[in-house]
Amino acid sequence: MKKKILIGVGLFLVLIIGVIGYIVVSDLKQEEKLKDELEELNMLVNEENIDIDKVKEMLNRTVTTGDYKVVEESFKEYLSDTFDSIFQMMDILNSDKLVSILTAENYQNDGPNFTETKAYITEIKTKLEELKNSYYSFLTEEKAMSYIENKGLDSYYVGLYKDEYVGDMENVSEDKTVEDSVNQIIEILNVSEEVINFLSENSSSWHIEDNVIVFDTDELSNMYTELINKIQ
Repeated sequence: MKKKILIGVGLFLVLIIGVIGYIVVSDLKQEEKLKDELEELNMLVNEENIDIDKVKEMLNRTVTTGDYKVVEESFKEYLSDTFDSIFQMMDILNSDKLVSILTAENYQNDGPNFTETKAYITEIKTKLEELKNSYYSFLTEEKAMSYIENKGLDSYYVGLYKDEYVGDMENVSEDKTVEDSVNQIIEILNVSEEVINFLSENSSSWHIEDNVIVFDTDELSNMYTELINKIQ
């Protein structure tokens, strides 16, 4: 009888060890899946020509299960909200309207008062400033961690999210690449505004001929060229 009990206990221990082993291996696989997913996402957002649709597709999917799924969804939600400002800025910069401000076509269509163009430049400068500030507001540990709070996870998963995925936010927030790029665009818009105001103030002294702006005097032509050269 005692031998049977010992055999029973032995089988039970083997079963428990097997279950624990399965859980450990399963967890490691989930963690590896999440690691691979985020590495692929990181490669996508660092490409010279970002495929925004592909990035959004990855941000809206999950490849893990259980507690790792909660970690993945939390971090991807954080990334999605952070990238949203970047994507909106990219939409603005890729806009046909933006690149057509200083074209003969726009001069002809909206000149000589340029009411629509002036309003558009003011709107876009304000929007870019707001998006820039919004982007940097996400680059704090407090903001990143807020996405995983109150999710019912134990400390291991919260620590994994913080240490492996959020990382050192101080280094990220100190990167001024986005700020510098946006400021350059705003400066270009400021000069564009100068050009438009110049044309508006001298509305009776220029016209469009063969898709080229022509001024009545060399002086005005030179002043226009100087303004345009500030952009180049």
